[in-house]
Amino acid sequence: MIDIKRIKDDPNYVKAALRAKEVDCDEQVDRILELDAQRRSLIAETEAMKAEQNKVSKDIPRLKKAGEDVAPIFKRMGELKTNISENDAKLRDVEAEYRTAMLSLPNLPDPDLKPGGKENNEPLRYYGEPHKFDFEPKHHVDLCTDLGLIDYDRGTKLAGTGFWMYTGMGARLEWALLNYFIDCHLADGYEMIIPPLMLEYQCGETAGQFPKFADEVYKIANPTDDRIHYMLPTAEAALASVYRNEILSEKDLPKKFFSYTPCFRREAGSHRADERGMVRGHQFNKVEMFQYTRPEDSDAAFDELVAKAENLVKGLGFHFRTVKLAAGDCSASMCRTYDIEIQIPSMNGYKEVSSVSNARDYQARRGNIRFRREETGKIEFVHTLNGSGLATSRIFPAMVEQNQRADGSVVVPEVLRKYLGGLEVIEKK
Repeated sequence: MIDIKRIKDDPNYVKAALRAKEVDCDEQVDRILELDAQRRSLIAETEAMKAEQNKVSKDIPRLKKAGEDVAPIFKRMGELKTNISENDAKLRDVEAEYRTAMLSLPNLPDPDLKPGGKENNEPLRYYGEPHKFDFEPKHHVDLCTDLGLIDYDRGTKLAGTGFWMYTGMGARLEWALLNYFIDCHLADGYEMIIPPLMLEYQCGETAGQFPKFADEVYKIANPTDDRIHYMLPTAEAALASVYRNEILSEKDLPKKFFSYTPCFRREAGSHRADERGMVRGHQFNKVEMFQYTRPEDSDAAFDELVAKAENLVKGLGFHFRTVKLAAGDCSASMCRTYDIEIQIPSMNGYKEVSSVSNARDYQARRGNIRFRREETGKIEFVHTLNGSGLATSRIFPAMVEQNQRADGSVVVPEVLRKYLGGLEVIEKK
């Protein structure tokens, strides 16, 4: 949530910044300012009437004792009561609309981002050389099927289109990837979290997914009450709410977490022909990194998360590039995002395998997550950051495609071999 003070101080800057994000919120910003003014006016009027009510009620015993007519006073008390009740009802309506409008407003992009969409994304650096073959390479679907790593047909039979089933060495290879990621994060001093996979609405609201993107998740109705849960689309949705409505001590920051979870997303619409297989799906495995920091530390934390994601990809031996996203390609909740992109040969280009983002205080305001300064006792909002570290649904196909050999076998990356009993090459049985 954007600070209302920032909107009031410079609404034109807020409008221009959101236009750079390819979102036209001019009318919404104007409406927020109107609602804020109405809200403040109603609160002031109501407080004034309550003060009058209190003053008059204290005078009634004295006037009665003096034998004065108190009928006009009781009439006025009735009017005040009615007016206060009407104002309270108006205030509830205004605050409900105000809150929805504020929650629906995207985060402001950092000033150094280029305006516009993905056409203005800026590659910052490249690592390694693109993979080249001296034979006709296979698609990862064919490799995984031939080697018995994934059963696409039975995955679809079990859950429908957009699902797959790891089998045999494929299941072990997937688990090896996750263990490699986990070991690296533990070595860097991050705390491991395994959150619930079903979350309540407030988690999505704090993370910035709701109310705008509520239709992109799988909802679960509770048969015993009116609560609605949803399946976790990314561990960020849970980790962003760990300290919701809490005040942390400054000495406890930064908080550095990572979490392994399956992720569940509704991938709506049709996929391109080159996206068959595991590139898009309704369920996939991911290890997510997350930090809570002081405001002055969030830029350094962002650089740390980017470096961690890059090092994970380097360890697997992939050529990749790091891309600074333009304002319009950043998600609604984020001020800035860098993507780590690797080559999947069958897709003739780069695919994102990690997004590292800084929300600054946007999520903290939505979730009321604060910390207390030790020196001054002042309470401030924390900054939150997240990054994939990593998702496997694109790493796995890139790994089998880039490491394939002419005979259809696949070389296991060296960092994964210890998790597979020293296995170096996966061959067709």
